[in-house]
Amino acid sequence: MRAEVVLVRHARPLLPSRHGPDDHHRPLTEVGFAQAERLVEDLAAIKPTLIASSPYLRAVQTVEPTARTLGMPVEKLHDLREWDSGLEPTPDYARHYARSWAEPHFARPGGESLHALTVRATAVLESLARQHPGGTVVVGSHGTFISRALVGAGVRGLDWPFSRAMPMPAIYRLRFTDRGVHATGPGL
Repeated sequence: MRAEVVLVRHARPLLPSRHGPDDHHRPLTEVGFAQAERLVEDLAAIKPTLIASSPYLRAVQTVEPTARTLGMPVEKLHDLREWDSGLEPTPDYARHYARSWAEPHFARPGGESLHALTVRATAVLESLARQHPGGTVVVGSHGTFISRALVGAGVRGLDWPFSRAMPMPAIYRLRFTDRGVHATGPGL
């Protein structure tokens, strides 16, 4: 199997707030919309066979300009969604996230462990690669999802500071071959 999956972390969104919009509906900011437009030339040049996205608005809005330029739909896939940490927006989220990275099997009530996210991310991306042999799939998603997908692809040494420092937007490539998967991108 030969295929490429191009992971696109969403552009700059509104910050999370207890007063909304909720995590599913947070849109891009004006800066984020401009960033998404600047991605079009590079993403269109790779001639994707599919453009897929997390159903969360900020991820969809990041890949929509490319899809529109290419006359393609954005396929929203639930399994490309961000990690459900089990936390409401909180100013001390970093402490909680650091614990999750230190203990990937730990899950808060109602939340998903980072290990479970890694399994989910790996499975959905491998499935997309199998469905598009010889093709390139562009995936709009989120920082924690992408970080754990990279862990699932065998990238060593990724931690909470890596995930926290990931730029918005950011592009990572997973090249699937018969010999395995190879990841490239900023900081790898």
